Formats: sequence, C-alpha cells, structure tokens
Amino acid sequence: MQHTKVNPWDWSRKFGYSQAMSIEGAQRQLIVAGQTSVDGEGTPQHLGDMRAQIALALDNLETVLAAAEMELGNVVRLGIYATDVDEALKNFDLLGMRFGPLDVAPAMTLLGVTRLAVPGLVFEIEATAVR
Repeated sequence: MQHTKVNPWDWSRKFGYSQAMSIEGAQRQLIVAGQTSVDGEGTPQHLGDMRAQIALALDNLETVLAAAEMELGNVVRLGIYATDVDEALKNFDLLGMRFGPLDVAPAMTLLGVTRLAVPGLVFEIEATAVR
C-alpha cells in the first residue's frame, strides 16, 4: 500500500497536515469512531483539561488501531472536534509528537463545537486508517 501526501500549497505542512492523501493498493480500511478522554471502563478523565484530554484521546486512538493490527502510520485522515479551538491548537504539539516522527501528515479537519456527548469532555478525534 502506498499513500502520497497531496499539497498544492506549502502552508498546511507547517501545521502538520496534508490537503489530501492519495491511496493506492490498500487492502483494508479502518474507520475509527471518535476517541475521547475516557478510561477502559468509559469513565471520562481529565474533565476540562484540554492537554490531558488530547493525550488520552491519542492513547485511545492508538489502542483501537493496535486492536485492528494498525498504527498511527496507517492513519490517512483525522476529524477533530474541540469545544475551544484556540486551546486545542495551543496543544497540537501533542499530535506533532505522535505523528511527526512517523512522517505522517494525514488530511485533517478541526471543528469547533459547543459541546461533546459527555459534559466536561473538550476534545474528540476520529480517524481513517488504511493498510
């Protein structure tokens, strides 16, 4: 499987994402539901703490990917929802720490929302991965 970043402009690379991803030869696609800051029992963690919630949501994303025999390097698209976009962007270095070493810059959308499904949760990330 080969995935190629499509960036007709350079500006999005500075933010760690691509405008599009071209995928060839994929045998399997995984659609990951929104991952949030919850423990293994589904109990919300780090209520109101954007940075801690991003870190745990990324941990949970990696756990789901591993259960499907995939990893962050297989991610080609991210959908991100945050109740405070400015605060989320201040903490996007956490995404860079996870995806950067893998040279992965998936296509991404960040949306500001008034709230998430569980009160106190402020960040949610969903993904599409291919293999």
